[in-house]
Amino acid sequence: MKITLADSSPLLNPEFVFGVATASFQIEGAADSREPCIWDTFCAQPGRIKDGSDGLTACDHVARWREDVELIAALGVDAYRFSVAWGRVIRADGSINQAGLDFYIQLLDALKARNIKAFVTLYHWDLPQYLQDEGGWLNRATAYKFAEYADIVSRAFGDRVHSYATLNEPFCSAYLSYEAGIHAPGVQNRQHGRQVAHHLLLAHGLAMPVLQKNAPAALNGIVLNFSPCHPASDSEADIRAADMADQYHNQWYIQPLMEARYPELLQQLPASEQPVIAEGDMAIIAQPLDFLGVNYYTRTVYRANTKGWFSDVPPTTPPLTDMGWEIYPQGLTEVLLAMHRRYNLPPVYITENGAAMPDSLQHNQVADLRRAAYFEQHLQATADAITAGMRIDGYFAWSLMDNFEWAEGYAKRFGIVYVDYVTQQRTLKASAIALRDLFATRRAK
Repeated sequence: MKITLADSSPLLNPEFVFGVATASFQIEGAADSREPCIWDTFCAQPGRIKDGSDGLTACDHVARWREDVELIAALGVDAYRFSVAWGRVIRADGSINQAGLDFYIQLLDALKARNIKAFVTLYHWDLPQYLQDEGGWLNRATAYKFAEYADIVSRAFGDRVHSYATLNEPFCSAYLSYEAGIHAPGVQNRQHGRQVAHHLLLAHGLAMPVLQKNAPAALNGIVLNFSPCHPASDSEADIRAADMADQYHNQWYIQPLMEARYPELLQQLPASEQPVIAEGDMAIIAQPLDFLGVNYYTRTVYRANTKGWFSDVPPTTPPLTDMGWEIYPQGLTEVLLAMHRRYNLPPVYITENGAAMPDSLQHNQVADLRRAAYFEQHLQATADAITAGMRIDGYFAWSLMDNFEWAEGYAKRFGIVYVDYVTQQRTLKASAIALRDLFATRRAK
């Protein structure tokens, strides 16, 4: 299986960054050397994780990081995106866990020695439980704690980091965690979801000047997820429902960053469901960005419901991924160009894109040809957006390796590297080989 790009593809520009991505809780393990986080607590609650698993060992990356760096280097990527576990570097009493910091510093030094750019995410959902016990993201003080954490980490890492992202997908930390209740801490309350979203964006805004001060040479920004919102029919009600969903799930997170205001939909919420916004908050949130990370997986279809709101319509027509998500590469071009037309964007990176597939290891091989095809289609969608005039500086495949897939546990595999969770053996899938060959072709030009 090959992944082929046209010789004229803008993605073959030597300046374009290709990378792979992971997140701390999903791969690290070594739970005994960090503070418990909200996902540890969530995993311990019966029925929360589909296969009843947890992240205590995961991919045992803390013990096997040297092997994993060699794996990353062998793929020929330009960059590696990973996250820092807040509770691995700051203890419950507020003191610094130097051993935790040293783990990341060693990792960063190993990447730098191999000329692999480090894209560091400061928060990928694993809030320390000690902060959750004080109210978590519902507590405005957590935003200020986050800025302190960003200060500690960025000073300790020095010039080793190419790029910092404050947050990964605040939509998930707000909506999935505090409205839908399917992610930790598992709350179902719309006002809480809106308040958490605001405090997350405030945390980002408070941390950005800290990062710019401590790491002025780094690209400092944020990572948001996007899904084009399509109406289930051409009825006026469904078209309006899709627009409301776009405001609620997409624009709610980018519009404050770009325009220092929330979408108009905010005013349609009952006062009891609106977030409390302090004077000056929106100016803090709208800090200039060096880059915007865009995560994309699929589109979403919506219909109007009887409550004057919107409901999603799950896809049923193949091709679908193992998550049940529609494979819709043109949606990536659509959301990118829609943002490009609407906002004055900084340079964009596709910071996550990938697919869960029902992989099986046969004769020490994984023939995930559908995943390789998925990457080829979405790389082309990225190239199409660049050709249409948008600046996109890089693309990261999600994920480097199979890992703990949040509420799905270990049943869903997103990796380009297969992980045997019993032996921790790593095996390159066909998609990894295809990407490696693509990267090698580019370097040979």
